[in-house]
Amino acid sequence: MLRVGVMVSGGGTNLQAILDAIDSKTITNARVEVVISNNPGAYALERARNHSIESVCMSPREYESREAFNQAFLAKVDAYRLDLIVLAGFLVKIPEAMVEKYEHRIINIHPSLIPAFCGVGYYGLKVHEAALARGVKVTGATVHYVDGGMDTGPIILQKAVEVEKGDTPQTLQRRVMEQAEWVILPKAIQMIADKET
Repeated sequence: MLRVGVMVSGGGTNLQAILDAIDSKTITNARVEVVISNNPGAYALERARNHSIESVCMSPREYESREAFNQAFLAKVDAYRLDLIVLAGFLVKIPEAMVEKYEHRIINIHPSLIPAFCGVGYYGLKVHEAALARGVKVTGATVHYVDGGMDTGPIILQKAVEVEKGDTPQTLQRRVMEQAEWVILPKAIQMIADKET
Protein backbone atom coordinates (compact mmCIF):
# COMPACT_ATOMS: atom_id res chain seq x y z
CA MET A 1 0.00 0.00 0.00
CA LEU A 2 1.45 3.33 -1.14
CA ARG A 3 1.55 5.74 1.80
CA VAL A 4 0.71 9.20 0.43
CA GLY A 5 1.04 12.64 1.99
CA VAL A 6 -0.72 15.56 0.30
CA MET A 7 0.48 19.13 0.82
CA VAL A 8 -1.87 22.02 0.09
CA SER A 9 -2.30 25.73 0.80
CA GLY A 10 -5.90 26.38 -0.20
CA GLY A 11 -9.24 24.80 -0.91
CA GLY A 12 -7.92 21.38 -1.78
CA THR A 13 -9.83 20.61 -4.97
CA ASN A 14 -6.97 18.43 -6.21
CA LEU A 15 -6.95 16.69 -2.81
CA GLN A 16 -10.68 16.06 -3.26
CA ALA A 17 -10.02 14.58 -6.71
CA ILE A 18 -7.52 12.18 -5.12
CA LEU A 19 -9.90 11.23 -2.31
CA ASP A 20 -12.76 10.70 -4.78
CA ALA A 21 -10.51 8.49 -6.93
CA ILE A 22 -9.58 6.39 -3.90
CA ASP A 23 -13.23 6.13 -2.85
CA SER A 24 -14.28 5.04 -6.35
CA LYS A 25 -11.34 2.60 -6.62
CA THR A 26 -9.86 4.53 -9.56
CA ILE A 27 -6.78 4.72 -7.34
CA THR A 28 -6.04 1.36 -5.77
CA ASN A 29 -3.19 0.28 -3.53
CA ALA A 30 -2.70 3.83 -2.19
CA ARG A 31 -3.87 5.59 0.96
CA VAL A 32 -3.60 9.24 2.05
CA GLU A 33 -1.93 9.19 5.47
CA VAL A 34 -1.73 12.92 6.13
CA VAL A 35 -2.66 16.29 4.67
CA ILE A 36 -0.27 19.12 5.54
CA SER A 37 -1.01 22.81 4.97
CA ASN A 38 0.84 26.02 5.72
CA ASN A 39 -2.51 27.82 5.99
CA PRO A 40 -4.69 27.23 9.07
CA GLY A 41 -7.75 28.41 7.12
CA ALA A 42 -7.23 26.02 4.21
CA TYR A 43 -10.44 24.16 3.44
CA ALA A 44 -8.25 21.23 2.42
CA LEU A 45 -7.74 20.50 6.14
CA GLU A 46 -11.52 20.16 6.53
CA ARG A 47 -11.64 17.82 3.51
CA ALA A 48 -9.02 15.67 5.25
CA ARG A 49 -10.95 15.60 8.53
CA ASN A 50 -14.13 14.66 6.63
CA HIS A 51 -12.25 11.58 5.38
CA SER A 52 -10.78 10.76 8.82
CA ILE A 53 -7.30 11.67 7.57
CA GLU A 54 -4.86 13.36 9.90
CA SER A 55 -4.51 17.06 9.09
CA VAL A 56 -1.53 19.15 10.12
CA CYS A 57 -0.86 22.88 9.80
CA MET A 58 2.76 24.06 9.73
CA SER A 59 3.56 27.61 8.68
CA PRO A 60 7.03 29.10 8.22
CA ARG A 61 5.72 32.16 10.13
CA GLU A 62 5.51 30.07 13.31
CA TYR A 63 9.30 29.53 13.37
CA GLU A 64 12.14 31.90 14.20
CA SER A 65 13.89 31.14 10.92
CA ARG A 66 13.31 29.41 7.62
CA GLU A 67 15.97 26.86 8.56
CA ALA A 68 14.09 26.03 11.78
CA PHE A 69 10.89 25.56 9.79
CA ASN A 70 12.65 23.40 7.19
CA GLN A 71 14.03 21.09 9.89
CA ALA A 72 10.68 20.80 11.68
CA PHE A 73 8.84 20.28 8.40
CA LEU A 74 11.15 17.49 7.27
CA ALA A 75 10.93 15.81 10.70
CA LYS A 76 7.11 15.94 10.52
CA VAL A 77 7.07 14.45 7.02
CA ASP A 78 9.56 11.75 8.04
CA ALA A 79 7.30 10.73 10.94
CA TYR A 80 4.65 9.48 8.49
CA ARG A 81 7.03 7.17 6.56
CA LEU A 82 5.56 8.31 3.25
CA ASP A 83 6.18 6.58 -0.05
CA LEU A 84 4.86 9.52 -2.08
CA ILE A 85 4.47 13.24 -1.40
CA VAL A 86 1.94 15.10 -3.55
CA LEU A 87 2.20 18.87 -3.86
CA ALA A 88 -1.34 19.92 -4.73
CA GLY A 89 -1.25 23.70 -4.68
CA PHE A 90 1.34 23.94 -1.89
CA LEU A 91 2.73 27.49 -1.95
CA VAL A 92 5.75 26.86 0.27
CA LYS A 93 9.21 26.12 -1.10
CA ILE A 94 10.11 22.55 -0.24
CA PRO A 95 13.39 22.29 1.72
CA GLU A 96 16.33 21.13 -0.41
CA ALA A 97 17.10 18.40 2.13
CA MET A 98 13.59 17.03 1.59
CA VAL A 99 13.92 17.07 -2.19
CA GLU A 100 17.17 15.11 -1.87
CA LYS A 101 15.87 12.65 0.75
CA TYR A 102 12.64 11.96 -1.17
CA GLU A 103 14.15 11.96 -4.65
CA HIS A 104 11.70 10.60 -7.22
CA ARG A 105 9.01 10.40 -4.50
CA ILE A 106 7.62 13.97 -4.67
CA ILE A 107 5.21 14.99 -7.43
CA ASN A 108 3.62 18.32 -8.26
CA ILE A 109 0.58 19.36 -10.29
CA HIS A 110 1.18 22.51 -12.35
CA PRO A 111 -1.58 24.39 -14.23
CA SER A 112 0.16 24.64 -17.60
CA LEU A 113 1.79 22.47 -20.22
CA ILE A 114 5.37 22.63 -18.98
CA PRO A 115 7.69 24.15 -20.22
CA ALA A 116 5.14 26.93 -20.90
CA PHE A 117 4.28 29.27 -18.02
CA CYS A 118 6.33 27.63 -15.31
CA GLY A 119 9.01 28.65 -12.86
CA VAL A 120 9.14 31.47 -10.32
CA GLY A 121 5.95 33.53 -10.18
CA TYR A 122 3.79 31.14 -12.21
CA TYR A 123 1.13 29.64 -9.97
CA GLY A 124 -2.64 29.69 -9.69
CA LEU A 125 -4.45 32.43 -11.61
CA LYS A 126 -1.13 34.03 -12.64
CA VAL A 127 -0.54 31.13 -15.04
CA HIS A 128 -3.90 31.62 -16.72
CA GLU A 129 -3.54 35.41 -16.84
CA ALA A 130 -0.21 34.95 -18.63
CA ALA A 131 -1.65 32.40 -21.06
CA LEU A 132 -4.53 34.68 -22.01
CA ALA A 133 -2.24 37.72 -22.29
CA ARG A 134 -0.06 35.83 -24.78
CA GLY A 135 -3.05 34.64 -26.78
CA VAL A 136 -2.37 30.90 -26.51
CA LYS A 137 -4.98 28.59 -28.03
CA VAL A 138 -4.16 25.53 -25.91
CA THR A 139 -3.10 25.25 -22.30
CA GLY A 140 -3.48 22.42 -19.79
CA ALA A 141 -1.81 20.83 -16.79
CA THR A 142 1.28 18.79 -16.00
CA VAL A 143 2.15 16.29 -13.27
CA HIS A 144 5.90 16.06 -12.77
CA TYR A 145 8.46 14.81 -10.30
CA VAL A 146 10.00 17.51 -8.12
CA ASP A 147 13.73 18.09 -8.40
CA GLY A 148 16.03 20.88 -7.25
CA GLY A 149 14.71 23.37 -9.82
CA MET A 150 11.38 25.15 -10.18
CA ASP A 151 8.97 23.05 -12.29
CA THR A 152 11.95 21.33 -13.95
CA GLY A 153 11.54 17.70 -12.85
CA PRO A 154 10.70 14.81 -15.19
CA ILE A 155 7.17 14.96 -16.59
CA ILE A 156 4.81 12.08 -15.74
CA LEU A 157 1.59 13.19 -17.47
CA GLN A 158 0.22 16.18 -19.34
CA LYS A 159 -3.28 16.97 -20.61
CA ALA A 160 -4.19 19.76 -23.00
CA VAL A 161 -7.23 22.03 -22.61
CA GLU A 162 -8.46 24.41 -25.31
CA VAL A 163 -8.71 28.12 -24.58
CA GLU A 164 -12.17 29.35 -25.50
CA LYS A 165 -13.22 32.74 -26.83
CA GLY A 166 -14.22 35.01 -23.96
CA ASP A 167 -12.26 33.08 -21.35
CA THR A 168 -11.25 34.92 -18.21
CA PRO A 169 -8.43 33.69 -15.99
CA GLN A 170 -11.10 32.33 -13.64
CA THR A 171 -13.08 30.41 -16.29
CA LEU A 172 -9.89 29.03 -17.79
CA GLN A 173 -8.58 28.00 -14.38
CA ARG A 174 -11.81 26.13 -13.64
CA ARG A 175 -11.77 24.29 -16.97
CA VAL A 176 -8.10 23.33 -16.59
CA MET A 177 -8.86 21.93 -13.14
CA GLU A 178 -11.95 20.00 -14.28
CA GLN A 179 -10.60 18.70 -17.59
CA ALA A 180 -6.94 18.21 -16.76
CA GLU A 181 -5.76 18.51 -13.15
CA TRP A 182 -8.48 16.37 -11.57
CA VAL A 183 -7.92 13.73 -14.26
CA ILE A 184 -4.15 13.39 -14.48
CA LEU A 185 -3.19 13.80 -10.81
CA PRO A 186 -5.13 10.69 -9.66
CA LYS A 187 -3.92 8.85 -12.77
CA ALA A 188 -0.29 9.69 -11.96
CA ILE A 189 -0.72 8.42 -8.39
CA GLN A 190 -2.16 5.17 -9.70
CA MET A 191 0.74 4.81 -12.15
CA ILE A 192 3.20 5.25 -9.28
CA ALA A 193 1.27 2.77 -7.11
CA ASP A 194 1.44 0.30 -10.02
CA LYS A 195 5.17 1.07 -10.52
CA GLU A 196 4.53 2.23 -14.10
CA THR A 197 6.75 5.29 -13.70
